[in-house]
Amino acid sequence: MKKNDPFTVVYEDSRIIVVNKAAGIAVIADRWDENKDRLDRLVAASRPGGSLWIVHRIDRDTSGLVLFAKDAESHRSLSMAFEDRQVEKRYIAVVHGRPAWKETSCDLPLVPNGNKRGLTIVNKFQGKKSLTLFRCLGGAGNYSVLEVEPRSGRTHQIRVHIAALGHPIACDPLYGSDKPVFLSSFKPDWRGDPFEERPLLNRLGLHAAELTLPDWPPGKEDGEAPLKFYAPLPRDMAALIKQMKKRAGDDFSPNLSLSTM
Repeated sequence: MKKNDPFTVVYEDSRIIVVNKAAGIAVIADRWDENKDRLDRLVAASRPGGSLWIVHRIDRDTSGLVLFAKDAESHRSLSMAFEDRQVEKRYIAVVHGRPAWKETSCDLPLVPNGNKRGLTIVNKFQGKKSLTLFRCLGGAGNYSVLEVEPRSGRTHQIRVHIAALGHPIACDPLYGSDKPVFLSSFKPDWRGDPFEERPLLNRLGLHAAELTLPDWPPGKEDGEAPLKFYAPLPRDMAALIKQMKKRAGDDFSPNLSLSTM
């Protein structure tokens, strides 16, 4: 993906299209500014035939995979698969702090709080059941890289759950701090000019990296491999994680791919 491209097509057939979205563009209309660019319109305008159905969403400032259906029947089937938690999702996140755990989970119930900023909050009495699994892949300085598997689909679920565990996502203005991440912040021997240093990351450090549809297409043979899609890390997150790996050495998981889009 070129720097200014809002999306690239990862997969397409007669029923679905999967795209890799850049950070900074909403999947659907912005509640507060309907004139802003939106992914659903851009993708539909780029394909012959026009209309697409939105199957699921990711946050405006999250990069990664988004799935659209090309007809109402496919939309209904896929929406039910998401609702029944048959779809597997994996994210990569850069977070503040160094978790004491290698793996953990968070099942705090979540509910929108209804204010203009669109925040989601933990509410043990009115919140909906939510579950997110976390695995730490490594860290450097005061930052860590996590592999994340949301098992439910609440708004801002990953961001709220990891913040509740004390490790908000880097550059998250809603649930942490929007302060950019600089190389100097985790490399003590950095000798550059602090007034000229450019940030490695200055947007939400969250990427939807993998999406698996175990039972798609409908009627596929038993034992047939699930349909799985991958989105390489965007250049900013890949550059940051590369520098973190250099600093940490063997502390990082060898399974973390740094291929970029």
